[in-house]
Amino acid sequence: MRPTRKGLLGVCAAATVLATVGACSSSGGGAGAKGAGGGAGRMYTIGVLTDVTGPAASANKTSIQGVRAGVVRAADDGYTIRYVVADTGTNPATTLTVAQKMVTRDHVFAVIAASSVTFAASNYLTAHRVPVIGVAQDGPEWATAKNMFSVIGAVQSTKVSDTVGKFFKMQGATTVGAVGYSISPTSSEEAEAAAASSKVAGLKVGYLNAKFPFGSTDVGPLAIAMKSAGVDGFTATTDPNTAYAMISALRGQQVDLKAALLATGYGGDLLQAGPGALNAAQNVFFFIPFEPVEMKTAATRQLQADLRAVGVTTEPTFATYSGYTSLDLLVQGLKGAGSRPTQASLIASLSAIHDFNAGGLYGTHKLDVNDRQNIVFGVDNCFWATRLEGNSFHLVPGADPICGQTIPGRTVSPSS
Repeated sequence: MRPTRKGLLGVCAAATVLATVGACSSSGGGAGAKGAGGGAGRMYTIGVLTDVTGPAASANKTSIQGVRAGVVRAADDGYTIRYVVADTGTNPATTLTVAQKMVTRDHVFAVIAASSVTFAASNYLTAHRVPVIGVAQDGPEWATAKNMFSVIGAVQSTKVSDTVGKFFKMQGATTVGAVGYSISPTSSEEAEAAAASSKVAGLKVGYLNAKFPFGSTDVGPLAIAMKSAGVDGFTATTDPNTAYAMISALRGQQVDLKAALLATGYGGDLLQAGPGALNAAQNVFFFIPFEPVEMKTAATRQLQADLRAVGVTTEPTFATYSGYTSLDLLVQGLKGAGSRPTQASLIASLSAIHDFNAGGLYGTHKLDVNDRQNIVFGVDNCFWATRLEGNSFHLVPGADPICGQTIPGRTVSPSS
């Protein structure tokens, strides 16, 4: 008999996430469960590589909530999942160390990666042929390593789509400012790509800083420069602490923003970004590559039900979605990996998935997780946008989702 959701809550809530490793398991899931495929009824130990502490924690630590909810969903499909959490500390050296421990000590079957510094462990995990599922938010390894599968696609961050520019134009912005981190290739390149997208839409790029120090909130000089440049549209491919500090500084300079568009901060992230975050985020637009829960679709209701089953009642974050959908992709891979899956057969199964729907959270869209050449901005170059007003997020008309096209021949320089 499968465990009840109440039983799963008891098991997962007891997990302790230490500075390096924690663990949790579901406690059942028989071969006869609904939707069961190859390998159902067995227990699988996976590693969760994420930023529990350090500068990127404000964006990524809630990935564990998503994993816990995904464990519940996997149990409904007959799969028993145990996980260990490895805290990167948002430090490349630590990331490699904890990844090695997961492989050599915990003997993980696969790794869920939701970290800004996954790149530091990717060569090691690839050399040991460990299947890695997660979100391409840090570097190009998601496009080059054939054992790595991103739930938002193997993002080509040096290519340009017109989606961001279309959004700014729709909101009435004329001059755009963009900020990204120096340490993260993806953050840096996506800031440049957002600027290029704005140019494609016929907007002016007044300010671009794709080499900002990771996690810094020393943003005063940037705000002054943006004011001088006449910026009225702003985007940051940074963690929430940097982004909110930037918006507060711009408002302190009396900059009249038509639109501030952030890649992180949606949902419960606002509760962990420090004092004043809620005020700083008023009327800010947030985009995610999945249906937001405000849409109240069957898929978002299922996500919220699975989160409630593990005691999470706050609004899900981008990291929550990433952890949850990573479990969905793992299960889809296990179903095609044979009656007794191996790491090799799981990679082979994942390599054959070209129609990932993220448990319905992509709406009518489907993602080819093995397209390592053409994905610029998630599924079909789409994102879903919400706007914070008061204490709640609201859907943005025309951006539920807003989709674009890749601009042929338009690229930005790779981050070094």
